[in-house]
Amino acid sequence: MRQFIQARGCTRLLLPLLLVGLAGCAVGPDFQRPDAPKATAYEPHPRPMTGHAAQHIVEGMDIPGQWWTLFHDKQLDALIADALAHNSDVTAAHAALRQAWENVRAQRGAYFPTVNGSVNSTRQDTAADVASGAASNASLYNLTTAQLSVSYSPDIWGGTRRQVESSVAQAEAQRFQLEATYLTLTSNVVNAAIGEASLREQIDVTQRIIDAQGRILETLRRQRALGDVSDGDIAVQVAALEQSRATLPPLEKQLAQQRDLLAVLTGRRPDEPVPAVFTLESLHLPKELPLSLPAKLVEQRPDVRAAEEALHGASADVGVAVAARLPDLQITATAGTTAEKTSQLFAGSTGFWSLGAGLTQPLFDGGALKHKQRAAEAAYDQAAAQYRGVVLAALQSVADTLHAIRADTQALLAAQRAERAAASSLSILQQQLSLGDASQSQVLASELLWRQALLSLAQAKATRLSDTTALFQALGGGWWNRHDDADTASATTEQPHG
Repeated sequence: MRQFIQARGCTRLLLPLLLVGLAGCAVGPDFQRPDAPKATAYEPHPRPMTGHAAQHIVEGMDIPGQWWTLFHDKQLDALIADALAHNSDVTAAHAALRQAWENVRAQRGAYFPTVNGSVNSTRQDTAADVASGAASNASLYNLTTAQLSVSYSPDIWGGTRRQVESSVAQAEAQRFQLEATYLTLTSNVVNAAIGEASLREQIDVTQRIIDAQGRILETLRRQRALGDVSDGDIAVQVAALEQSRATLPPLEKQLAQQRDLLAVLTGRRPDEPVPAVFTLESLHLPKELPLSLPAKLVEQRPDVRAAEEALHGASADVGVAVAARLPDLQITATAGTTAEKTSQLFAGSTGFWSLGAGLTQPLFDGGALKHKQRAAEAAYDQAAAQYRGVVLAALQSVADTLHAIRADTQALLAAQRAERAAASSLSILQQQLSLGDASQSQVLASELLWRQALLSLAQAKATRLSDTTALFQALGGGWWNRHDDADTASATTEQPHG
């Protein structure tokens, strides 16, 4: 067993070198997180929301992890849970995250020596004068060799650590891509539900408008028989009726497409039923809306965090490229035994061992390593510019949404006033009709005006619901507060230390 005692001596020699390698410096830049935006608002001159239909903006208010529950629609909550469990994009994003962390674990293996074992058996024939030194003095003999080989490259310059750092950054970027997938999916489901609710209301009101116009046409035809209206009046009303009828099929088509979209978002085929029906009455506008400061926004947006991790990875890649231009130390050790017979392999005189070290310094490669380093530096500059662009786009998204909320709030207020005025006019004319002071045609025309006001009001309500969804999406969706099953699967993913 002497050869194994000698092998343990080799291990004692390798251990200090291993520790030196692990404690070495790491060349290349150390990553510094970009500074947060210095802006304190999203508009040059912020204006408050006004009117009783306005939502209250609360600066610094935290965002619920399940922000869609603020619409207070149990069907919507259940459908989003269904989508998170069965959507193909979410499943693919989970797989990509697992792949990224497996790549990290594989990269960490470079910290440790590589150990290989081998057993070889050969039959050899040598010349008689050469074979005379063999124990059996025979030129034909068998030779069996069993050995362990160890190779190790100490991470003197930190190139391996930079590679691990880069792979961890890529995995973190993938984690935020998963969060972005969650946010996009939940926002799409909410918007599809709002779209369905709006279309159902528009179809219902349009059908009532068509009915009212049909009754007006019948009244005009009776009046024509009495000579009170002309054929031109009839033709105008027929044209109005047919124009209203022409608006109905496109609305029905859009509703069918919204149902198809909801089916696919929840992992169903379009021919499979979606167990939910949405109306504007079932979706409630949240009274309070959060608003994060720009400095906080960059912490909340998954796309910004993913861009930051991409920048981190590019920074580490520069260190990898720098380390590749420096000397590389390779340590090798071998211990084993060889004999003519297998039974003699572990005899006292059959063991052997070797220990060696080699230093490799690139001297000439046509400038390949230098240009690879420059390419890595250019990639870092590219990632930095992309990060700045993502941050600006995030700020713009919030600003645009605030503009939309303010403008669409005023539009909703106007639509509500118009509906109330039209309803009041209809009520007055109905009373006058009962007293004989108004005609049936006047009442029908007033009813038509009221129905058209209801149509505009339905569209304005849906727009405000969509604005609210857009704001939650622009602010990052509260993923840091989510505690559902999908989030648990992501949060418990092992994140090895580099």
